[in-house]
Amino acid sequence: MAEKQIKYLKLNDIEAYRIAFALSNYICNIVIKWDYFPKSTIGSQFTDAVDSISANIAEGFGRYNKKDKIRFYRISFGSMYESLDWNEKAKVRKLLSDDEYNHIYVELKKLPKAINSLINYTNNKLKI
Repeated sequence: MAEKQIKYLKLNDIEAYRIAFALSNYICNIVIKWDYFPKSTIGSQFTDAVDSISANIAEGFGRYNKKDKIRFYRISFGSMYESLDWNEKAKVRKLLSDDEYNHIYVELKKLPKAINSLINYTNNKLKI
């Protein structure tokens, strides 16, 4: 009789994490080329906010109980909205090309659904 193989969820299996992680690297590669003042003001805040999305998903993933996990996933929502704000400011201040702005915007707008799916999955699949 064959044993049933249990598949464990890995961090890189999580769509929201993959999107946020790739986006944080994309933004960092843009901001690193900015002049000192915009890099040290908007750039620093923007990269911190977008880095926080994937970091909070990762931290929640590493937590033991469902309530703790979901708390970190919800924090990532706040960071996502903050990132949208920094994206708008960077556009208005002409720090991003239209293509860069649009790419960032489209990727950020994928995250609410992906994070909500992660929260629902956690609520439905975990017992603790």
